[in-house]
Amino acid sequence: MSVDTKSEARIDARTDGAIGWLVFNNPARRNAVSLGMWEAIPRVLEDFGADPAIRVVVLAGAGERAFVSGADISQFESQRSSAEAVQRYEKIGDAAQSRLQGFDKPTIAMIRGYCIGGGLGIAAACDLRLAADDARFSIPAAKLGLGYRASSMKKLVDIVGAAYAKEIMITARQFSAAEAKEMGLVHRVVPVAELEKLTREYCDAIAANAPLTMRAAKRIIGEVVKTDYDDAKCDALVKECFDSADYTEGRKAFMEKRKPVFKGS
Repeated sequence: MSVDTKSEARIDARTDGAIGWLVFNNPARRNAVSLGMWEAIPRVLEDFGADPAIRVVVLAGAGERAFVSGADISQFESQRSSAEAVQRYEKIGDAAQSRLQGFDKPTIAMIRGYCIGGGLGIAAACDLRLAADDARFSIPAAKLGLGYRASSMKKLVDIVGAAYAKEIMITARQFSAAEAKEMGLVHRVVPVAELEKLTREYCDAIAANAPLTMRAAKRIIGEVVKTDYDDAKCDALVKECFDSADYTEGRKAFMEKRKPVFKGS
C-alpha cells in the first residue's frame, strides 16, 4: 500500500508476516519528508496498530542513499515562510512524531545513508535504532536558522545526554555510524549487507514476545523518564528563530545553493 501524498514523495506501507514496514519514498530528495508524508505517518500507524497480526513496525528509507534526509526544505518557502505557516507545519510534524513515539507496538528505525534533521527526529522517536556502517547523522538546524522544538530536543537528550546533544546541535556537523554508536544514538552498527538480516532477527525476537508485556514496558519507561520544563519559554525561543532575518537567509541560501551569512538577528 502506498499512502498518496499528491506528489512523487510518498509513504509506502506493507505487511510482511508480523512486520509492518513504513518506508519513506522520496529518493530524488534522499527521502526528505514532505508535508503530505508527515500527514500520512499517523494514518499508517493507525492501520498497523489495529492489525493484531502486526507485532513490530520497521521504518526505513527507499533506495540506498538515505533513511530520511530531513524535512523537505524546498517546501519551506511555501509551507514555513510565515508565522502561521510555521505553526501549521510544526503542528502536523509534531502530531506525526508524537504518534510514533506513543505507538504501543515496538518500532525499529533501520538506518542506512543519511539520517538528518527531521530524519534523526523520526529515528529518535523509535524504540530501537539499527544502522549500517554507511549511516550519517546530523541536525543542521544551526546552518538554516531553524528553531528546534523542546519535544524533539528532549528526545535527543533522553537518548544521548545533554553533552552530546549540545555537540550535535551547536556544531551541526555530520557524525559517522561509529560515532553515533559511541554516543548511544544507535543500538547496533553492522555492514550494509547485514542490516536487513539484523533487523529481521530483532523482529523475530520481538514477535515471539508477549505484546502486553512490551506495551506495558514502553508505557512505563515513557512515564519514568518524564521531566517538566517551561513549554512556553521554549516555544518563545523557537519562535524567535523562525521570526528572525537569519531564518529567511538560511532558507534563501539553501535554495540558492550557497553558504548562508548569519547576523544573529
